[in-house]
Amino acid sequence: MRWDRLFDDLQAQLDADGQRELDLEVSDRTRRERAQVGLHERFIAHRGSAVELRLAAGVHVSGRIADAGSDWLLVHDHGERGSLVPFGAIVAINGLGTRAAAGSGTATAKRFGLGYALRGLSRNRSVVSLVDIGGLVTTGTIDAVGADALDLSEHPVDVARRPENITSRRVVPFAAIVVVRHG
Repeated sequence: MRWDRLFDDLQAQLDADGQRELDLEVSDRTRRERAQVGLHERFIAHRGSAVELRLAAGVHVSGRIADAGSDWLLVHDHGERGSLVPFGAIVAINGLGTRAAAGSGTATAKRFGLGYALRGLSRNRSVVSLVDIGGLVTTGTIDAVGADALDLSEHPVDVARRPENITSRRVVPFAAIVVVRHG
């Protein structure tokens, strides 16, 4: 009988050691896989979900995730006004789950960056409101978008971009953009 208990005890220890090794391997793989998940993949997995963003300069944006790219997020507020937010301006996110989108299929992020998205606004001659990292809010039309900065002709939001309505021309580096609102 003692032998049976000894062998049972040894088997239990062996089983426990095996389970511990398996648990450690699963934890390690989970951490490695999680380390490869980008923020854009998490945003895409939660498209349509409500989030609250705290941005640089004390700016807050809340609404539903509409889309995301490699370095930007589009959030629609309840009135369908769009806010284009560079990832670099995000300080904290409330409401974003841990799920991440798969690497392929329809639930993938747009492959274009912030500059390309801004070029779309420029091409459409959309009047935008831009908040920079200093907290300054300017309104106007994006005239040109370079590799790392945009040219904004400032004018009131309720008037067309015409030479007589332009109050100033400003160059804004992408790194200084907190949010661009349209609509």
